[in-house]
Amino acid sequence: MKKIERRALFCLLLAGVLAAGLVLFCIRWALYGGRWASFAANRHLYNGNGELSVGRVLDRDGDVLSWVDQGGQRTYYANATVRKATLHAVGDARGSIGTGALVAFAHKLSGYNLLTGAYSPLGQGNDLYLTLDARYNYLAYEALNGRKGAVGVYNYKTGEVLCMVSAPAFDPLNPPDNLEEDPQYEGAYINRFLSGTFPPGSVYKTVVLQAALECLPGLSQRTWTCTGSTTVGDGAVTCPRAHGEQDIAAALANSCNGVFALLANELGGAVLTSYTEQAGLTGRYSVSGLNTAAGSFPLTGITENQLGWAGIGQHNDLINPCALMVYMGAIGNGGKAAVPKLVLKTENALGLSAGSARTVDTPRLIDPATAETLAALLANNVTQSYGEGRFPNMDLCAKSGTAEVGGGQAPHAWFAGFLRGEDTPYAFVVLVENGGGGADVAGTVASRVLDALVNGY
Repeated sequence: MKKIERRALFCLLLAGVLAAGLVLFCIRWALYGGRWASFAANRHLYNGNGELSVGRVLDRDGDVLSWVDQGGQRTYYANATVRKATLHAVGDARGSIGTGALVAFAHKLSGYNLLTGAYSPLGQGNDLYLTLDARYNYLAYEALNGRKGAVGVYNYKTGEVLCMVSAPAFDPLNPPDNLEEDPQYEGAYINRFLSGTFPPGSVYKTVVLQAALECLPGLSQRTWTCTGSTTVGDGAVTCPRAHGEQDIAAALANSCNGVFALLANELGGAVLTSYTEQAGLTGRYSVSGLNTAAGSFPLTGITENQLGWAGIGQHNDLINPCALMVYMGAIGNGGKAAVPKLVLKTENALGLSAGSARTVDTPRLIDPATAETLAALLANNVTQSYGEGRFPNMDLCAKSGTAEVGGGQAPHAWFAGFLRGEDTPYAFVVLVENGGGGADVAGTVASRVLDALVNGY
């Protein structure tokens, strides 16, 4: 009898495990069934060439960026520059671009649903509308003029990414035969905006200033004299030229390395680490399910001189362009910003909505009062250093950066900031690898895109 009871108990336990497993499977099926069905080996969705054979990708205005022709082959927008400019958002037919919609959002394009699975009786997949405007991407790609880099612009209130360009890129309709070997295409598969990290240079001074405004009383009344070289610890931190006597507003506008190296040491590595983490520069964002790369700022356990250089965005600092853009958006939005998103909506073959992305805000990245002060100082940069005439009809707040990379290479050029105003809630970032001066080179790229955004095509 006891033996029967033990066997019954054992069978009951097995049944419980089976039931729990079945419930877990059903939950995961409901949540991830679309991704399972869009596996590249599914012949319902992929043709003999391994190309996704269902679904259209469109920009926010309804311009069709990629579709399937009558022969079942994946094709793309007529203009070659647009194809290159949107490559890392749309993807190539072979699926080599991990952030492209044809890979990342294949489950949305497939038309998958719980009732009919991957084969939809309504038609050949869904229409996927990206938040991007193809025109802004075109202008950004043209402005990069063959140089490597990244350009991003987004609405910091809604999260909609209007421009996301990574270069180098290639034409997905006519990919080069020597893509893997040609140096001009080095890193073409990488989405620099989402997946890259780079030395930030002076754009990082924005974070140092945020910390100094909150932690160093009387900062606005202090002055410093720059001779072009400042002793910090056991070495010098140099500036391109002597800036003379300056207050904190002038030090930011002049991007004085000496002042910010001193401030970094006055604050200390632990404080700067805390503020850098708070700014979201060491974490990751999920951009419609695509994770950004995490920045790295090793600010503790280093010498005073090393901390000085780290405080101006050098030493071993690395930043992700998308995270920097969001941080700028948070300053413009009073402390928080919307998390970026790339998917605007999906529609089935009947034109009915098959899902849209909601707006999600970041945690508080900066105190509202500090954000207001910092915005005023960033606006002063434009007035005093960058030139308001380059940015017509814009209430622009920005910081440039020129990041030394060594090896005899030209420095990376950065320009990041935001527009104020209810009608222009946009934050942006521009990186031109080995571009030289941030304000001159990256600022020119930014002005081209922002001018179209604010003043029209």
